Amino acid sequence: MTDRPYPQVILDLLLAAGDRTVFEEGDRHTGGAELLALIGRISGGLARAGIGPGDGVALAVGVTAEAFAAIVAAHVAGARVTGLRPGLPASHLAHLLRNGDAAVIVDPARAAELSGAPHVLSLPELLDGPVSELRPAARPGDIARVIHTSGSTGLPKGCLQTYAALGAGWAPHPERWPGVIRRLAPRLRRHLVFGTLASQVMFEYGVMALAAGGTLVAARPDLPGAIVRHHATSTVITVPKLRALVAAGGPGPDSLRALMVSGSPLDPALLADAIDRLGPVVFHGYGQTETGMITMLSPEEMTTSRVRSSVGRPPGSVDVEVRGEDGRVCRVGAIGEVFARTPAQACGYLDDPAESAAVFVDGWVRTRDLGSIDEDGYLHLAGRTRDVIIVNANVQYAVPIERALAGHPSVAEAHVVGVPSEQSGEAVRAFVVPAAGSVDCDLLRAVVRAELGEAAVPSRITVIARTPLTPAGKPDKAALLASG
Repeated sequence: MTDRPYPQVILDLLLAAGDRTVFEEGDRHTGGAELLALIGRISGGLARAGIGPGDGVALAVGVTAEAFAAIVAAHVAGARVTGLRPGLPASHLAHLLRNGDAAVIVDPARAAELSGAPHVLSLPELLDGPVSELRPAARPGDIARVIHTSGSTGLPKGCLQTYAALGAGWAPHPERWPGVIRRLAPRLRRHLVFGTLASQVMFEYGVMALAAGGTLVAARPDLPGAIVRHHATSTVITVPKLRALVAAGGPGPDSLRALMVSGSPLDPALLADAIDRLGPVVFHGYGQTETGMITMLSPEEMTTSRVRSSVGRPPGSVDVEVRGEDGRVCRVGAIGEVFARTPAQACGYLDDPAESAAVFVDGWVRTRDLGSIDEDGYLHLAGRTRDVIIVNANVQYAVPIERALAGHPSVAEAHVVGVPSEQSGEAVRAFVVPAAGSVDCDLLRAVVRAELGEAAVPSRITVIARTPLTPAGKPDKAALLASG
């Protein structure tokens, strides 16, 4: 542990970098010292605007050196920081702006999105001043970040993370890196960033790249084109984008060394295809907004189908338990609810004490994911607790059915939901995207029947051209049901 208040560790990384390029945007190369100066200017602007410890600051920024500087400067001020990703539905944006943020830092490219916000701080105006002394002002118990969930089941929930929790994280501290991150770090030499740096995942992998001596490379998210153009060695990727990358065919770009898959579980069949097409570059992680990373699976571990069907093992600083309905830890291989405890986990939800009490229990986070731990310590997910389908009083899990369907060569994607049934209480409903040509639904039912039994067989299989996605890039099962 360190007694340096967050974000002093990031300031120290930039100071050590000196004139080395740490941020690249086209022909513009920003060194560590220059980025420190940008942080100092924005810090001065925030001070002039009266922003200090405990004040709320929302960030509507893109992927620039100034955006990175704004995030760090807000933490230097000791503010409660909320990221606003691009493309939020109007209802989600209005909800986030009602969550008590005193000011919104906006860069010019996103000014139109926030034209109705009550207290807008223009990023160019914050930069229009002298460099101030950088002295982190936060108190350990202050809320450092409000990290919002995707909102796939309703309005986003704001997860509260303290400055003490941020300081306990390992991303900027090579001496704390678990083994799997030590294997990943050398691959982050030219790390592609896109979308918004206000994203928790994008920012933390970016900080890790800086700690590894790498450079953040800003780009459009047109993979694999961006990787080739910028000679990128790594980036974060969602499951749908990985699927598209694999479907594009051909070997992976020559420079590529690491793809960190984020956002939703990765089907073993897709993972096998990715290894065949792209090589040993996929790092498959599992985590939640409430916890950060819980487990990770490295390419070196993906030697068997059993391991590839897992989401990896927790590093030494993370505790994971699978518990039954009675609250007791399950035996090896038995399915139960996954509980996790991580160094930098959130401490509750914004303005929601009841949900906080239900999820944050005795120092543990109740993930509401179902899973099992095998004899080698690998965690296997079986779906969300809300993805349990009760067919004739028999519990069926959505994920194993989805995997059985997606494992057939005629299927590119499969999604399963439960629907009311007069005959069986609930029934399994499936939606599949063809890999090519037609799909034989009777054959797919036979595949599920052979693998999982009659109760798991979908009562109806609907063939769709593509999967609707939520704003966070996850399959939108509500939209699938609404489609008929």
